Amino acid sequence: MIPYNQKNPFTYIFKIKKGDTFIKLFPFLIAYCIYAAAVAFIELNYRYITENSSLKNIDVMHSLLGFAISILLVFRTNTAYDKWWEGRKLWGSLINNSRNLAMKLNSILAPADLENRLFFREIIPSYALALHNHLRDDKTGKTLFKQNIPLHVSEQLDDNVKHLPNQISLSIYNRVNSLLQEKKLSGEQLIFLNSELQSLTDICGACERIKNTPIPFSYSTFIKKFIFIYVMTLPFGYVFNLGYIIIPVVAFVFYVLVSLELIAEEIEDPFGVDENDLPTDLMAQNIKKNVEEIL
Repeated sequence: MIPYNQKNPFTYIFKIKKGDTFIKLFPFLIAYCIYAAAVAFIELNYRYITENSSLKNIDVMHSLLGFAISILLVFRTNTAYDKWWEGRKLWGSLINNSRNLAMKLNSILAPADLENRLFFREIIPSYALALHNHLRDDKTGKTLFKQNIPLHVSEQLDDNVKHLPNQISLSIYNRVNSLLQEKKLSGEQLIFLNSELQSLTDICGACERIKNTPIPFSYSTFIKKFIFIYVMTLPFGYVFNLGYIIIPVVAFVFYVLVSLELIAEEIEDPFGVDENDLPTDLMAQNIKKNVEEIL
């Protein structure tokens, strides 16, 4: 995610970041300007539209459809942002629940029980890191994860199972059950820990739902086709009112409409590697630092 100073946003107006849609659309903007210039040259010099009365008032179509396309894009952007924000809330819950679980275990486990303290000190942050790699489906990250995790955690993992968060969550449950059988944990204390233990799988499932449920295909393709037809017919509608000024005008309209669609596509999967996706790797490191301080 790109950090910026919210109190001084105007300094970013004249700066172009790597994740700016202008960079992604620049080749298409050049091509569209050439297309608009060709339309303006042909119509202003040969006036094909004025000779065909059925196309003379094509600008009326754009006026009528402008409201419809704005409603569609607002709904599209809001839907994508809702998924981004829900993903942020879920990882915020993971941070808080990891801290709460560590604090509860710190109060339950005996100070001399170094083995169990070390186990939970290492495995709780490992869950967040495994979830980060799982949501990005990063095979390299998973390989490095297995190489760098502590021996206490790696012994609990099965190389034949691909769902690492489930394996780590199962290892936590198994260790808690062992503490219960060894009388180091009472039934009341197990209930005391249950909400944080259960939340790990709940958060993982909710994040998978966000990642694996994109906007319906028919809806997405309809918006793209709508924008394409709208911007391709735009030069014909206003060429006689604006002349060659139509070139920068329609290019700006093209930039705005297509940028909104690109932004929506980028943020609807908040767990990817795009510039504006959530920094789940940094959040996992924050969980590791907090849990190590508590235990």
